[in-house]
Amino acid sequence: MEENTRLAQGRRGDSVEIDLGELLFELWVNKWELLLATVFGGLLAFFLSACVMTPKYTSVTSLYVLAQQDNETITTADLTVGAQLTNDYAILVTSRPVLEQTIAELGLDMTTEELGKLIHVENETNTRILKISVSYTDPLLVRRIADSLRNAVGEQIVSVMNIDAVNTVEEASLPTEPSEPGILRNTLIGLALGFFLSAGFLVIRNLLDDTVKTAEDVEHYLGLPVLGTIPDSKSKDISKAKV
Repeated sequence: MEENTRLAQGRRGDSVEIDLGELLFELWVNKWELLLATVFGGLLAFFLSACVMTPKYTSVTSLYVLAQQDNETITTADLTVGAQLTNDYAILVTSRPVLEQTIAELGLDMTTEELGKLIHVENETNTRILKISVSYTDPLLVRRIADSLRNAVGEQIVSVMNIDAVNTVEEASLPTEPSEPGILRNTLIGLALGFFLSAGFLVIRNLLDDTVKTAEDVEHYLGLPVLGTIPDSKSKDISKAKV
């Protein structure tokens, strides 16, 4: 009883000693368990990405906003102001009138909120070019949505911002391959998660294991000298001995 109390006190001391070498050895001993968990994580992620998740296609279109000029000379200040205003133009892409016009033109069975979630707008640094990306499950429809959005937002920018013209830089592309899900990316993430979760489990199991396995454990946790050991006849590893 006294020895058990002293062992518990040794295990629950103010400081917890972590033997890095012991943890690495624990991982090495259970390397097959670690490998199986890693492979399982990768296969699960691959299966979900390839067979469960719905593929999405992305179509990209871009336009150039030409501000009104009193003269034909364009200064650096004009370009700076124009680039700043492009951020305002980007907001108009997902404005309600533009989304409603696109839905009505294409006869889409979705709300403006649902359509807005499919759209991503980028503004290249120090330019007046707006890049509009639309992601959806139908590659043909996603191109039509992108083109319709570009035309609708062009009209809205001219009307609201009193802009001279909005020119098309690039018409919407027809995607041939899904942009989502990224099967390779998800598989690599699954492999990493499988490895780290399995390794974390093995480390925690080792840290919570308070059984005495070696003579060194007796001396370290109980403070008692070991006079001798009796090999466990059922164990092939002599180091695992009964004290």
